[in-house]
Amino acid sequence: MFNEPILPYTLSKMIEWRRHLHAHPELSGEEYQTRDFLLKQLQGMGIHTRTFATHAGILGTIEGQYPGSVIALRADMDALPITEANDVVYKSTREGIMHACGHDGHMAILLGVASALQQSRDKWSGTVKLIFQPAEEAAPYGGAAKMIEDGVLEDPPVDSIFGLHMWPELPSGVIGIRRGEIMASSDRFTLKVLGAASHAATPHQGTDAILMTADILSALSRIIHRQLDPRETATISVGTIHGGERYNVVAKEVTIEGTVRTLNEEIRSQIPEKIRQMASGICAGYGGSFQLEYSFGYPCLSNAADETGLVIMTANRLLKSGHVLTDIKPNLGAEDFAHYTKRIPGAYFLLGCGDKNSELRPLHNGNFDMDERALLIGAQILEETALSALTMVSRRKEEINAK
Repeated sequence: MFNEPILPYTLSKMIEWRRHLHAHPELSGEEYQTRDFLLKQLQGMGIHTRTFATHAGILGTIEGQYPGSVIALRADMDALPITEANDVVYKSTREGIMHACGHDGHMAILLGVASALQQSRDKWSGTVKLIFQPAEEAAPYGGAAKMIEDGVLEDPPVDSIFGLHMWPELPSGVIGIRRGEIMASSDRFTLKVLGAASHAATPHQGTDAILMTADILSALSRIIHRQLDPRETATISVGTIHGGERYNVVAKEVTIEGTVRTLNEEIRSQIPEKIRQMASGICAGYGGSFQLEYSFGYPCLSNAADETGLVIMTANRLLKSGHVLTDIKPNLGAEDFAHYTKRIPGAYFLLGCGDKNSELRPLHNGNFDMDERALLIGAQILEETALSALTMVSRRKEEINAK
């Protein structure tokens, strides 16, 4: 059963929600006041909610008039350790903490969708799960894995999932999406280079960890440029280097920390061993050694064909011609929404929220802000997509059973 969506919420209400959340941000793993605010809104709508003992996540459940397929929608909850530079009435009230990645907008959008679906539930069949997820920014582990461990995709099992990200690089009124990989995997490594200290006057009596590190840094780039298929996308970036004890002492130890991003899971699986082989050869040549800690974080976020098609179809109905970008370039940023799409089909799109000042207000920046008119667009696309997905998945199951 599928009817045209009902939109009882207003843009002004979503702006009100978003601004409250923006003014009261909380870091990953600390989102309990955010949870309380969201619970108050959801329970006020009459929506069944579930909370969890080990984190601040919420699962809301809306059941339609009849049983059917199960669709999930997800919004992330956490803010960043960034000081807000904007002078606005809804400026963060918490020094050094800010919703600089648009998660306040994501939550406001999902509240709007929740309101609409709850009020129209007698006009559609199936179940919609609302996943308010903490700790998306807590890479390399993140909150999605915890929500999955707590069974949000089960009982009843979810058939498809959808999500979005506010995107200031696109103007308000435009969305970006693509089939296949849309965001990268994100892994983290710590490489300790171990030598032996000596006085700088007698360097031959030591094993210089800094010299070994210099060769390793050069070799890391050669992994990308000479050991991997150049048609694939991958990066190795070193973010910190710490080493040495004194200006006139040959360094005995250097610690390198970095991240690896790829758009191919097979390539991703090869890189730790390539780093290990490279470090082993260099350190052995100097008479030193190394220790490598490699943490696999968020996987590649890959959009399923059918689910992506539904988002595109819905957005084309709602937006002006040419405002649905269906083949945007993949982004090497990472998203733990990928943990959901590794298990079930899903689609994730970028919701334009930029204006003429967007170049000065990028994500993860103290000046970040959004064109709040995008909230209504995001809510309409998610709601209509969810309703269409309930029908599509039911038909897909019927076709499979018929075979």
